[in-house]
Amino acid sequence: MSMNGIDISRWQAGINLAAVPCEFVVIKATEGTTYVNPYCDQHFGQAAELGKKLGVYHFAGGGDAAAEAEYFVRNVRGYIGKAILVLDFEIQNMANGAVWSKRWLDRVYELTRVKPVIYMSNYMANHLDWNAVASAGYPLWNAYYYAYGTPMGYNPDAPLPERLGPWGKALLYQYTSEGRLPGYNGYLDLDVFYGDPVDWDRYVREDGNAGPNPQPDPTPPPNPQPTFTYRIQPGDTLSGIAARYGTTVAMLAQLNGIANPNRIYAGQVIRIPAGSVNPPPPMYYVVRRGDTLSGIARRFGTTYQRLMQLNGIRNPNLIYAGQRLRIH
Repeated sequence: MSMNGIDISRWQAGINLAAVPCEFVVIKATEGTTYVNPYCDQHFGQAAELGKKLGVYHFAGGGDAAAEAEYFVRNVRGYIGKAILVLDFEIQNMANGAVWSKRWLDRVYELTRVKPVIYMSNYMANHLDWNAVASAGYPLWNAYYYAYGTPMGYNPDAPLPERLGPWGKALLYQYTSEGRLPGYNGYLDLDVFYGDPVDWDRYVREDGNAGPNPQPDPTPPPNPQPTFTYRIQPGDTLSGIAARYGTTVAMLAQLNGIANPNRIYAGQVIRIPAGSVNPPPPMYYVVRRGDTLSGIARRFGTTYQRLMQLNGIRNPNLIYAGQRLRIH
């Protein structure tokens, strides 16, 4: 059993996923510690409404691995539990690339309790020592264009390379960057997932893709509860925020994957239990020229679908400068 799908980024900004046949879509979310794909929310929302299986990926920048992992998790918080998480590693000349990747993967796993997939070229899979990554249970998404220069449609039986590093098998395989599919006038990356929808969901869920020698499970988190978001202001401390909203530093740290309660920063968006006392008053924002609904949503740690619901917006692409939007 296998599934056919595509991976996309801002280069496919105008794609209509309703017109393009695909069973899954993997979307670029972030790169380094400064870039967020401005079309990620739009593509994710459309694919979700169509019932597609979903993934989001981070393009490795080669900076501090933990910082990049934390940046990715902050920006995909709303997708966790709905999409597979992926590290796209393509830095050809990074001698410690496997070590760097392991740090990133471990940090994302620590923050989300979901084991990410790692994407790389077949050359990279056999060029560095990935034994520690493979043995920790992080699956491989292999990229190898077996018929480069030949446009093609889906081929779930595309021949995999004989050598796949220490993995021995791939979870996903990107076999062309010259895919041609109905409904899109351009090339697409085409991929095959070696499993069915139930298998995909296993890799989305908590520890669903643990392989050999998985890390031990942490203490189970408390039962899920409704939360609201708060954007940290200059001078805020986690203890001050906890006191203001009638909760504890430990609860906020656990809820938001904060390893060091003394390390928060202005602009960071955190979740606060909705049952806390003194809930915040409604927050409003006046749209500025050049704003997009998805961009505003990211800025305030929410989703464009939630903003549409709060403000009675039918078309997320129709907002205007001077419009007053309720944020929460």
